[in-house]
Amino acid sequence: MIHQTIEKLTELKLRGFIHALNEQLQSTQYQELAFEDRLALLVDSEYIRRQNTRLQKRLSEAKLKQNALVENLDFTTPRKLDKKLLLELAACSWISSKHNLFITGPTGIGKSYVACALANKACRLGFSAYYIKAADLISLLLIARADGSYPKLAIKLARIQLLIIDEWLRDPCTQQQTREIVDLLDDRFRNASTIFISQIPVADWHKNILDPTLADAVLDRIVHDAFRLDLLGDSMRKLTTSIKN
Repeated sequence: MIHQTIEKLTELKLRGFIHALNEQLQSTQYQELAFEDRLALLVDSEYIRRQNTRLQKRLSEAKLKQNALVENLDFTTPRKLDKKLLLELAACSWISSKHNLFITGPTGIGKSYVACALANKACRLGFSAYYIKAADLISLLLIARADGSYPKLAIKLARIQLLIIDEWLRDPCTQQQTREIVDLLDDRFRNASTIFISQIPVADWHKNILDPTLADAVLDRIVHDAFRLDLLGDSMRKLTTSIKN
């Protein structure tokens, strides 16, 4: 009888349930528990397995640059990383509210690590995320526009609850590139959150978009209600090298 039950559970793909059931069958410690308690343990095992599977899928699809965790962030190195604000951001209510985040600072200061740590936490809380460099994103948009796959790509990007764009405005944006960015931001405006990671101070973003009118359009879609982490200090890579030496 039990073999038939396990076959049916296998057909239903209840692997966590099966694992917990086998554990109960092989141990006498569960015999003292009431039926409801044993059933609850079986259901919990399946629930946890499914939650973990979904989390691993979200993390895999996010393609984060670094395996970063909020719990491992370094607040001791002087770089003006606001711990209070960072921990507030780690709660991810700003993503629920569809706000944006700007992370700026010099090369090597740890901007991408902080962003990936926040994205990892977002994935753990059930949000979808996706990391991409600005140049790659623009290329993706231009190629999709040329081969006719843009509508499908636009829908996919619009559904991502947290988009992380690294190296934002590292290179000046041409008119054609900016038009693609404006369309992307139109779809996300107050519908989803974006992290913009940049070496360029926010005050200089406008002049790095070559068409002033389009620059106004871009900034108008991202600056309102945005949170900011402006990091300052020496490169973390330089500090790591110094410690090793």
